[in-house]
Amino acid sequence: MKKVFSGLLLLLFIAACGNKQKTSDPFAALTQMVDSARQQPDSLQQPVEDESPKPIEADELFDDFIFNYASDDALQRQRTIFPLPYYKDDTPVKIEKKYWEHDYLFSQQSYYTLLFDREEDMDMVGDTALTSVQVEWVYLKTRMVKKYYFERIKGAWMLEAINLRKIEKGENEAFVDFYARFVTDSVYQSKHIHTPLKFITIDPDDEFSILETTLDLNQWYAFRPILPTDRLSNINYGQKNEDQSTTKILKVNGIGNGYSTVFYFRKKRGEWELYKYEDTSM
Repeated sequence: MKKVFSGLLLLLFIAACGNKQKTSDPFAALTQMVDSARQQPDSLQQPVEDESPKPIEADELFDDFIFNYASDDALQRQRTIFPLPYYKDDTPVKIEKKYWEHDYLFSQQSYYTLLFDREEDMDMVGDTALTSVQVEWVYLKTRMVKKYYFERIKGAWMLEAINLRKIEKGENEAFVDFYARFVTDSVYQSKHIHTPLKFITIDPDDEFSILETTLDLNQWYAFRPILPTDRLSNINYGQKNEDQSTTKILKVNGIGNGYSTVFYFRKKRGEWELYKYEDTSM
C-alpha cells in the first residue's frame, strides 16, 4: 500500500513539474481529489426525501379533508404539527406525537352542526380558497368551547393548535344560554316559537320541488326533529358568530344519510325565538 501511495505522489510530482502553467505545488492535485471526495455524498446513500405533507385531492375542499382527517389515523398524525400546542384555560402545554390519541371529532356521530349569523354566510362552506378554518365543540352544560385551528400550508391542511376554555362574553354567550334551555325545557320552548312557524320542505308529490307552508305549535311538536342537547359542533370558515347578532342559523347535516335541517332564530323584543324551520332531507 505504501508503494502504491508513493508511486501516486511521484506521478503527481512529475506531472506538475512537466507543465509550467499548472501549480508548482506537487500535492495540489492530490489535495483537490481528497477535498472533492469529502464533499461528495456516499454513493451507497439514498437521497433524503422531502417528508413534508403533500396535498391530496381532499385538501381542495375543507369539508372533504376534515372527514378524512377524523377517520384516518395515519393521515391525522401526518397532518398534525407536533409537538402540538394545547391551551387549557389559557395554560399552554405541548402534546408530543407519541402521546397523541386519535381524535374522531364528529365523524362517529350521525350528524354535525354549523352556526351562522346570516344566510349568505352559508355559501362559505364550498369556498376552495380558504386558508384558515377552525373546528369547534360548544359544550352546553359546562359552557366550554374547544377549538381546533387548521391552516393550509403549501396546499395541505394542518392542525396547528387546540384551545379549550370557557365561552367568553360576546362569543355567542347569550344564544348558547338560550339554546341550551330551548332544547331541554318544553314549556320554555313553546313560548319561544313564533306562530305560525314558517316551514320549508320537499314537496311530497314532487321531490324536485320545494314546498313552503306554516306549522302551528301542535304540528311543530308532532313533527319536530331531535335537536342536539349536550353539545354543538361548528366549522368556522370565516363567518362571524357574534353575540350582538339578532339572527342565528343552526344547520344540522347528516353524515352519509342525506339528513339536512336548518333552524332560523331571531331576537325579537329582546327574546330569542324560532321563526323558520327547513327540512330538505332526502
